[in-house]
Amino acid sequence: MLPRFRARLLAGAALLAPGAALAQGAAEVPPISVTATPVPLTVPDNAEAADLARRNPGNVTVVPAESYRDQASATTLHDALALTPGVFAPPKWGQDTRLSIRGSGLARNFHLRGVRLLQDGIPINQADGSGDFQELDPLTLQRLEVLRGANAFTLGANTLGGAINAVTPTGRTAPGGLLRFEFGADGFARWQASYGAASGPFDAWFSYTGLTDDGYRDHASGRSTRFNANAGYRWTDQLETRVYVTYNTIFQQIPGAVSRDAALNAPRRAATANLTGDYQRNIESLRLGTRTAWRPLEGVLVEGGISFVQRELDHPIFQYIDQRSEDLNLFLRATLEGRVFGLQNRLVIGANAAIGSTESNRYPNISGHAGPTLTASSLDRARTNDVYLENTLSLTDRFAVIAGLQAGEAYRASRDRLLTDRDGRPDDSGSGRWQWVNPRIGLLWDTTPSTQLFANLSWSTEPPTLSDLTPLVVAGGFTRLKAQRATTLELGTRGSIGDLRFEAAIYRAWLRDEIQLISTGPSTSLALNTDRTIHQGLELGVDWTAARNAITEGDSLTLRGAYTFSDFRFDGDAVYGNNQLPGAPRHLLRAELRYAHPAGGWIAPNLEWVPQAFYVDNANTTRTSGYALLGLRAGWNFDRGISVFVDARNLTDKRYIASASVAPVANASALLFEPGFGRSVYAGMQFTF
Repeated sequence: MLPRFRARLLAGAALLAPGAALAQGAAEVPPISVTATPVPLTVPDNAEAADLARRNPGNVTVVPAESYRDQASATTLHDALALTPGVFAPPKWGQDTRLSIRGSGLARNFHLRGVRLLQDGIPINQADGSGDFQELDPLTLQRLEVLRGANAFTLGANTLGGAINAVTPTGRTAPGGLLRFEFGADGFARWQASYGAASGPFDAWFSYTGLTDDGYRDHASGRSTRFNANAGYRWTDQLETRVYVTYNTIFQQIPGAVSRDAALNAPRRAATANLTGDYQRNIESLRLGTRTAWRPLEGVLVEGGISFVQRELDHPIFQYIDQRSEDLNLFLRATLEGRVFGLQNRLVIGANAAIGSTESNRYPNISGHAGPTLTASSLDRARTNDVYLENTLSLTDRFAVIAGLQAGEAYRASRDRLLTDRDGRPDDSGSGRWQWVNPRIGLLWDTTPSTQLFANLSWSTEPPTLSDLTPLVVAGGFTRLKAQRATTLELGTRGSIGDLRFEAAIYRAWLRDEIQLISTGPSTSLALNTDRTIHQGLELGVDWTAARNAITEGDSLTLRGAYTFSDFRFDGDAVYGNNQLPGAPRHLLRAELRYAHPAGGWIAPNLEWVPQAFYVDNANTTRTSGYALLGLRAGWNFDRGISVFVDARNLTDKRYIASASVAPVANASALLFEPGFGRSVYAGMQFTF
């Protein structure tokens, strides 16, 4: 590899990952370049991914899996992205979380919306934009790429929150075998076996994980098995194909939301309705996918892929929901690098297409089992398509201008197969179409060899999901929601100064018709368009090697931290004025101080601090609770690939509210609050060979 290109890769990794990648140390940031050619075609390694992401004129973070794999019980995005600023992913129960980036899907108390979640560049979301976090296993990843807002432009994301791309290892990036076992509080046990190999043009990798957990709360037990595999074949030095298989089977009891008093004083107690109805969320999914990368000419890369996902959901809540869905996703992207009028230029052109259908039936829930009577039945269809282009023109070796344009359309339809006008009852069928054009402009400036400034102005349009359009309880059938639109301005910097690596961004988004999901009762909700809202905030991530050789030769003391300030509010609303939007804290700080000894031992106390409670209603009458959680992690890396680790959480056994649903007006007795986990200890061992 050319020395100049090697330096660029190391610099990109050091700048973008305030986790393990930043620990590589400071490296000079070379001039902005658009002509480098990554060696891997379908799966760039972590350093190359960081280098590619650094070309983005906005806040992007690459999180290597090594930054959290030595954490026992890292089961959710909350664990994997704990030190990634701008991401709010509070745990709920089991492996379920909420996810919000820059206030996306802020009031979403189930499923996923507002963020495009991908695995290996192929959407996990269903065609309507919804999705399930449980299908993503942090142990089966090589890295996570967090592209906030319009910084996910070249992935086709048209949402306020952007995208998270989870990349699995290959037989070349993770050769050999791995055995792992973890156990801990409340009957938690997890195991993993994986193996990767490469021979000539062929490589393959697979992972099998299993988990059982009694749960911190009553009625919160779960179990799951996950299989992930991929195989690649290098037809020529310039053509590579990779195929993927993912299978998940997940059983999870749901303890439910409770009153504020119950959450703080009896945090293990489940909601009464959840106990009597044996509420559960059980998923079985199979995902088949393939992607091919072809470099026909120097400076030209063509990528394409297709995936098919089949899911079955058995979901006893206030009724027994039985769903079967199928989704087909396709993408095509071309990257052209060269010179225009003597200036370096990079053009990305792409298209994404998603089409899906869901057969949904509902029955009375009789203690977790479907009753004999069909109460509702529908065939739901969704389609989301977009095309985009983005051009980066380097006016000098240090300064580049980025311009992009995205156009898309979405279709949602629900056909009522039970209630029709012919039998005298209302027909809840309906359909809708949405179209959009989203421009983007941005600037990149390498101010010094090791620091960079960026700015961008972008537009986003987010059509509603099917669950937004078809409320389960409220009468009226298919609703007529508008698409959520936003204009976002972002300014920031990233880089390194000595042993300090950092990323920082401020943003302000002006929203029209924000889609807000409000609770209408236990396990039920209704989506509405608000008028005008504002989302603004600060994202700050640091990684500072504070001391080297402090006690003995070769040791180090490293401070890692992520601070997020979020100011989300109504903008002159007729009812709520300039009230804060409920659902997320204004301040969120996470930090870890890690001492590593050259013999292989390490210890890392950590802190999660939410100094102010957040509101749970639009009227701003009821809050959650502020909290500070102290934890301690430690481990030892022995010779011959053996490592052991322990993770003690919430050492003071603080009672707090981790997550909450939202309502127009609420009081402390409203069933909106989900308690956080109490004191717990987990341990694990890993053997690589």
